[in-house]
Amino acid sequence: MGRSRYLITEPDQPHFLTCTVMEWLPLFTRPALVDILLDCWRYQRAHQGLRLYGYVVLENHLHFVAQAPELGKRVSAFKSYTARRIIDYLESNGAERPLQRLRFAKRAHKVDRVYQLWQEGSHAELVCSEAVMREKLDYIHLNPVKRGYVDRAEHWRYSSARNYAGAEELIEVDRWDS
Repeated sequence: MGRSRYLITEPDQPHFLTCTVMEWLPLFTRPALVDILLDCWRYQRAHQGLRLYGYVVLENHLHFVAQAPELGKRVSAFKSYTARRIIDYLESNGAERPLQRLRFAKRAHKVDRVYQLWQEGSHAELVCSEAVMREKLDYIHLNPVKRGYVDRAEHWRYSSARNYAGAEELIEVDRWDS
C-alpha cells in the first residue's frame, strides 16, 4: 500500500483513511473526477465487501472510514484504479497543466508510470471504539464547514453527511448508528 508509517493494523476493523492528490492539486473541483471516485466505491461495496461508513471529497484530498476483507488491498486498488481513470480523463480532455505537474511530482522510484496522482500511503488510523467512530465521522462531515465552504455539513455535495441527515445521497453508505 505504498511507503507509509500509517499501517492498517487490524484489516477486519474500520479505519479512518486519507488520500491526497500530489502537490495538493485541486482536481476534484471537476464533478466528472469525483464521479470516478464514487463509482469505484460503489463497485467495491457491491463486489469486494467494502463497508463505507462515511466520506468527504474536498478539492484535493478525501477522507473516509471503511472496513473490508483485506482493506489494504481495497485501498490500493481504489487508488490505482481511480488514478488511471483520472489521468485518462485529464489526457482526453487536454488538461496539460495538471498533467505536467503530476509528471513532475512523480516519485523517482515509480518507474512503471509517467504520472503519479496520489501521494503515497493513506494515513490509516484504526477506529477502535464507538467514540472514535463518532469523532472520525464528525471530523469528516464538518471538514467543509470548518473550511467555510458551507454552513451545514449536509450542504456539501460530496459528503456522507447528506446520508446521515436523510438528504439526497450520491452513494449509499453503511450508516453507523450508535
